[in-house]
Amino acid sequence: MPDKKAVVLLSGGLDSATALYIARDKGYQCHCLVFDYGQRHRREIEAAKIIAKRTGSTCQVIKISLPWGGSSLLDRKIKLAKKRFPAQDKIPATYVPGRNLIFLSFALSCAEALGAGAVFSGPHVYDYSGYPDCRPEFYRALKKVISCGTKAGAQHKQIKIMTPLVYKTKAEIIRLGGKLGVPFRLTWSCYRGGKAPCGRCDSCYYRAKGFREAGIKDR
Repeated sequence: MPDKKAVVLLSGGLDSATALYIARDKGYQCHCLVFDYGQRHRREIEAAKIIAKRTGSTCQVIKISLPWGGSSLLDRKIKLAKKRFPAQDKIPATYVPGRNLIFLSFALSCAEALGAGAVFSGPHVYDYSGYPDCRPEFYRALKKVISCGTKAGAQHKQIKIMTPLVYKTKAEIIRLGGKLGVPFRLTWSCYRGGKAPCGRCDSCYYRAKGFREAGIKDR
């Protein structure tokens, strides 16, 4: 049935992988979108493709260019900071301008074309609270845009924006993913994208913290 199709934004990290497994657990036939946008941590792209294949989901890698930079994940001249404890009102240098809005626009277009009834994404407000496009109010506003700016909305065919992890901590996400069988060993979180996680960047720090608090061993 069309309403059981879902488009999943899959980065290759543990959050989006857990969102994919949630979608599958809910009975959705999943089509994954993976973005190659010039990020440092390109290794995550391969991780995403492997995870999508493991779940039996179809997968597309979308290559886009953000030549204006504006993020330490895109511009190697901007220093990639080590772990930090962000202030609630400070946007981290790893924020990519408009990234989630861009990705979700692609996902929405894809969902309309495929006749999918949902788009799954894995943002969460805890730990990464410095990112404005991970906040619940952003996704609530996006739902209004969908209802008045798409063919589906005009025809009263709802495309749901599903953010099942938005109020969960990293530890809670890991526990949930563990119950669903998410292969965490296949996911990639490190912003540096080397052969092994650096253990020093924000993403490595919060991943280690999450596994520690969840009482689960990583990898």
